[in-house]
Amino acid sequence: MNLNTLQPKVTEILNQSNLSVEHRLSEVCDLLQKQIPHYDWVGFYFKNGDKNELKLSSYAGEPTDHTIIPFGKGICGQVAVSNQNFVVDDVTAQDNYIACSIHVKSEIVVPLFVNGENIGQIDIDSHTKNGFNEKDERFLEFVNTEVAKIWE
Repeated sequence: MNLNTLQPKVTEILNQSNLSVEHRLSEVCDLLQKQIPHYDWVGFYFKNGDKNELKLSSYAGEPTDHTIIPFGKGICGQVAVSNQNFVVDDVTAQDNYIACSIHVKSEIVVPLFVNGENIGQIDIDSHTKNGFNEKDERFLEFVNTEVAKIWE
């Protein structure tokens, strides 16, 4: 699947202002999880009010117990602090990894900024080692730029 061909579909979903933000994010998660073979779990986490933690919003894939993640814990928690993309080629090599499923082999997390503030992130798990590359990073940055427009 060419990631660029999904860009207009992502934009179209997010521009459906008659739908709730949660619904639009769920549709984006479903689209990515179904159309990109190595995207086995796709979810959005957002800062939980004034707390230093992330709260799971919309997702597609197996249910997870990790609906709240403290800043600094796991890959998602680290991205909440670093404000930088984090690509993990092999989750077993990470000391600060929160296992969501025994099937997950690699993960990518890309922060979502609104007016320069990190308000959340998109998190993708893959059942394939070395599942992500620079094309995935650029594509997910595009997705987050489009998602940010909902809040601007």
